[in-house]
Amino acid sequence: MYTKNFVNPCPDWATALLNGFSQVLLLRNPLCGLCCLLAILLTAPNLVGGALLGALAGLLTAQRRGYDRADRQAGLYCYNGVLIGILISAVLPWSAILPPLIIAAGGLSSMLTHQWRKRGGKLLVAYTAPFVLLGWATLLLAEPSANGYVEADPVYALLRGVGQIFLLDKPMAGLLIVIGMYFANPYAATWALIGSALGGGVALLAGEAQGAWLGLYGFNAALAALAFSRQGEKPWITMLAIGCAMALQSIVAWLPISGLTAPFVVACWLVAALLKVVPGEGKAVGKATC
Repeated sequence: MYTKNFVNPCPDWATALLNGFSQVLLLRNPLCGLCCLLAILLTAPNLVGGALLGALAGLLTAQRRGYDRADRQAGLYCYNGVLIGILISAVLPWSAILPPLIIAAGGLSSMLTHQWRKRGGKLLVAYTAPFVLLGWATLLLAEPSANGYVEADPVYALLRGVGQIFLLDKPMAGLLIVIGMYFANPYAATWALIGSALGGGVALLAGEAQGAWLGLYGFNAALAALAFSRQGEKPWITMLAIGCAMALQSIVAWLPISGLTAPFVVACWLVAALLKVVPGEGKAVGKATC
């Protein structure tokens, strides 16, 4: 049966999809989303189809199931679909089953996000948890692959740390995403760069040079910084989130498969729980939710 929300779709599908790309960064800004889309298109064109298909599947599923129209327009049911679409396109070989698989995963991510938003409350915000769960299932089907070698360049590593949020390892991708973040929220964008720098720097000190230059130790810290800076949170809260993400990154490194954005998600949950019991800081938990 068609619901009222289904026959009354988002007023602007293009904006909703672009918002979905920017929501990967916990920001709502179509121009930021466009920069993220361009980053994928220009540096990894083989992944852009999966990203768009996953986002569209998430949006259509949310619309068909009658989820809140304002949340759909904000891109809240697209961003996990973007990420799972990119991951599936990146790690699984092309076959006729790949597009239906991305559509199914994107739709399922939308349903998981909705249930998480209903039941998780302010302490267990969904963030990219649906992507992590679906991503781990995807990685179990994929053939393991070794990371490539890149030059030791601190600026490139900083940008790769941002680009890896979208599973992109080209500095140009990171630069375009950073530009998009500055369009949306300069303060949060600056903190994201700080998070990427700290994550990569600590990895270098720990002897993980290639992982640091590839940006693999920067993206979770950058995401944690975004989560606790986009509403103007106090710097110590943002630093705490970055520190938690870096600590958890070293733990999930022992997993047999990539931790993806799990360190970021768990770090945010831990920080939110801590702020709940710190006198006068409970309101920061509500500000950090989306």
